Amino acid sequence: MRLSRRNWWILAIALAVLILITLLAAPQNNTINTGSTYSRAPSGYGAWYAFMEKQEIPIKRWQKPLAKLPGINNARPTDTAMTLLRVNGRFAISSLYPGERKWVEKGNNLVILGISEPATKANFTTRQESPFGKVKISTTRRKTINQNIQQRLGDRFGAIVWEEKIGKGKVIYATTPYLGANAYQDEPGNYRFLAELVSEDSKSIFVNEYMHGYKDKETIVEENNESWVSYLAKTPLFPAFIQIGIILLILILANLRRFGQPIKLTTPSVNNSEAYIKALASVLEKAETREFVLDTIGKEEQLQLQKALGLGQTPVAKETLVNAWVEQTGRTATELEQILQIQSKKRRLSEQDLLNWLEKWQQIRHSILDSRF
Repeated sequence: MRLSRRNWWILAIALAVLILITLLAAPQNNTINTGSTYSRAPSGYGAWYAFMEKQEIPIKRWQKPLAKLPGINNARPTDTAMTLLRVNGRFAISSLYPGERKWVEKGNNLVILGISEPATKANFTTRQESPFGKVKISTTRRKTINQNIQQRLGDRFGAIVWEEKIGKGKVIYATTPYLGANAYQDEPGNYRFLAELVSEDSKSIFVNEYMHGYKDKETIVEENNESWVSYLAKTPLFPAFIQIGIILLILILANLRRFGQPIKLTTPSVNNSEAYIKALASVLEKAETREFVLDTIGKEEQLQLQKALGLGQTPVAKETLVNAWVEQTGRTATELEQILQIQSKKRRLSEQDLLNWLEKWQQIRHSILDSRF
């Protein structure tokens, strides 16, 4: 199957678009690792987790779906209050997942870092005062204070960290996902401040690692029992199948054919007489032999007129032809005599004069038909 240059260009553009979409849609490692306690990247929380363990604060990594968190949905509740830390890789809205609100209402705490709020005119990097020392903040986003929230950290531009009561529990939000990141290991105020946020009124602290792609063995076994279609949808093979399908569709549309043997087109039959007439007319036109055309067509037109008047096929005198035409049509003799006179002189005519002469012969034929109806 050969492709034209235009089809190759279409295919190249389609491939470029597919590659661009794949690159843009593919999950970025930076987003996954942001806030993960397993990450040693500047945006990770490995150093802060080690700090918490060193302080002997009870903290664990949660590597199961949120629906299995103790006390959420139909999961078995606990007698002691718990805190769940969720660090968003990208800025998220200050809304809770299904079931989280009821879990908080029972007396548990939820800390969410990385909430999208409007940017302000504040400096991007500031050091905020707190009871645990200065806290380094790298964002201009601030939350507008109202009566329903309590500011835990902020400045004149608004709240950076704030608290909202929900039932017996509370939710603590922060506009920065890097409050306790590895990049702030030299900022002890950051680690102490975040440790206080997750420790107060709680004896069990969990860090949501499931949202960063980390799962325990039990969860992996359960999720591996899914159907092969669901499995393929989560692997690089699924986008590859989609790309192959799109490329195949483009190739089919580019050639405007379906699969199978090509159907041969039947060659249209040629009218030899018509082809001969057109070829002869083309030669006569190029040679500008209008006298030949005038003589040949004139004799044929005169013979056809003679037959139409009932004078037979043997050529008759012009006077006889004119008298019979006048008698049967009731028109003047001058009209036919002018046409015959042009033919008899055989003078060189222009193309327009030749067309006018042919048009007059057509009028003569119509006059005979009109006289009979």
